[in-house]
Amino acid sequence: MRILQLHCDSIEYTPTKKEIKSAEEIVPETKRLEEVVVVFVAIENGDDSSVVQSAISQIKNSMAKIGCKKLLLYPYAHLSSNLAAPSTALSLLKEMESSATELEVSHSPFGWTKSYHLKVKGHPLAESSKIVTKENIGEKTSPEEKEMTSEALKGESKITSYWKILSPDGALENIGDFNFSKYPKLEVLAKYESAKKRAVDEPPPHVALMKKMGIADYEPASDSGNMRFFPNGRLIKSLIERFVTDKVKEYGGYEVETPIMYDSHHPSMVSYFNRFPARQYNIDSEGKKLFLRFAACFGQFLMANEFQMSYKNLPYRLYELTRYSFRREQSGELVGLRRLRAFTMPDCHAFCKDMAQSIEEIKVRFDLSRNVLKELGIIESDYEMAIRFTEDFYNENKSSINELVKKHGRPVLVEMWKEKFFYFVLKWEFNFVDSMGKASALSTDQIDVENGNRYGIEFVDEHNTRKNPIILHNSPSGAIERVIYVILEKAAQEIKEGKKPQFPLWLAPTQVRVIPLKEEFSKICDSLSDKLSSQNIRVDIDDRNETIGKRIRDAERDWIRYTLVIGEKEANSENLSIRDRQTGNVRELTFDDFIHEISEQTKGKPFTWLNLPKYLSQRPQLMV
Repeated sequence: MRILQLHCDSIEYTPTKKEIKSAEEIVPETKRLEEVVVVFVAIENGDDSSVVQSAISQIKNSMAKIGCKKLLLYPYAHLSSNLAAPSTALSLLKEMESSATELEVSHSPFGWTKSYHLKVKGHPLAESSKIVTKENIGEKTSPEEKEMTSEALKGESKITSYWKILSPDGALENIGDFNFSKYPKLEVLAKYESAKKRAVDEPPPHVALMKKMGIADYEPASDSGNMRFFPNGRLIKSLIERFVTDKVKEYGGYEVETPIMYDSHHPSMVSYFNRFPARQYNIDSEGKKLFLRFAACFGQFLMANEFQMSYKNLPYRLYELTRYSFRREQSGELVGLRRLRAFTMPDCHAFCKDMAQSIEEIKVRFDLSRNVLKELGIIESDYEMAIRFTEDFYNENKSSINELVKKHGRPVLVEMWKEKFFYFVLKWEFNFVDSMGKASALSTDQIDVENGNRYGIEFVDEHNTRKNPIILHNSPSGAIERVIYVILEKAAQEIKEGKKPQFPLWLAPTQVRVIPLKEEFSKICDSLSDKLSSQNIRVDIDDRNETIGKRIRDAERDWIRYTLVIGEKEANSENLSIRDRQTGNVRELTFDDFIHEISEQTKGKPFTWLNLPKYLSQRPQLMV
């Protein structure tokens, strides 16, 4: 069965001519329907009742997302060249109509040529197509794939979600009624999330950049989605890891370390695994069925199980930077640094005494996450917010949810569930929307109401009664690899706009490059680089036997912010002659002023030394 589904302001059609002998007997008349989902449908050879039921189920789910209750089934043979016999097609069409319970449903005449006029709405979910066959009903997976798939993941695609837009003023609208004209990225996010199409058709721009800049590449000797990081990439990655960790510890997180593999038959593992939507890697070892962790959650929860906690000391916060977490994502979804199977995740859990404390704590972490992204060079206009919750939680906590949206300052995408399906009742996330229309979650937090009990984590309340805490799951930045993906995607967009891309100075593998005009100035360059290095600045020297023009161009190609060319004039001057890539200007500064300019841009950020030989002549060439 082939389906073209359109959410319409209106449709008007008039039967004009019988096309086949078995056409329905009707009196031709013009019909007009408004605020309706029109489903053009071609019933194919081999379709049966199971196909009908699957198709209607998918149609009802998608209509629930946009809040529409009126359905017109429109037989449309032109969608397929493998049509079922007319008698079968009419019978299945009528079965579709009778099965569309809870909807106001009708069908246009079968077997007639019709003239029609329709007006399709302009929202992200207004148009979609489906192919439903007996072969793609349900999950057809091998025993190995079934072993690696949790019940939560298998059930995720069957959840009925209601997609809406929540504005800072508290207005909650159906996605089909919202005007996206001022929020194009939010429209892309809405379409991406509701369609849940994660597969990629072509490499995004950052893939070429991560290779060109010597940051990362695919590792052909490993499993897909496991990357290798070159010296420049490892430097950038380590600085981001340290920065995020420092911020979480400033906020009050206590850093721990937990194993990367667990016994899948441990009672708490079995239960939690089937509540978490992730595929995992499995390992057989000495009769045990182990799996590689897909989050730091259960390691921290098993640790917290052994704590004696008082309500006076809550919230209590545990933090781990997992290098690595492992999720066996589907191969078609893996691309560059955006979606991986092995990734580095800063993961902070807060154990709270009750829902009121949890809601206050999530506000603190919301601000923490926004600040972390900002200092990583990811500003608010770079991402859109999505928030997911149960209908009951929303009704009970509207003011607190609206407060988060007000802090964001723009409308947000909402996924609402009638019933709780996962272990959390609320989850918010910041999503970067790239140039290919793909959205990737960065910062996120969840309110978990199950795992305190599941893992036997307890605290003593003011009445000396043992209770299970509510647990918050926060990653203030999202996966470290994904942060680098965002930085590179932003750089690719700047290149496209004719601008010069730039790493934030504190993340630049080389912050200053010194170029001797001739060999006779090499000692002066060595002395200058040592002097700059003593001020915690990453400096290299281009001592290659190349023309000055080529060496300056190579500094540009390597995104070096500051280049110092040392010749006779510079050697005899008290000031430094600085080529600033950001402005394109050459200017003179005293040594102290130059140090001050750099320190102002790197203040409060971690530092590490150059991760390549200081002299370019000593570096191996990376063949990409």
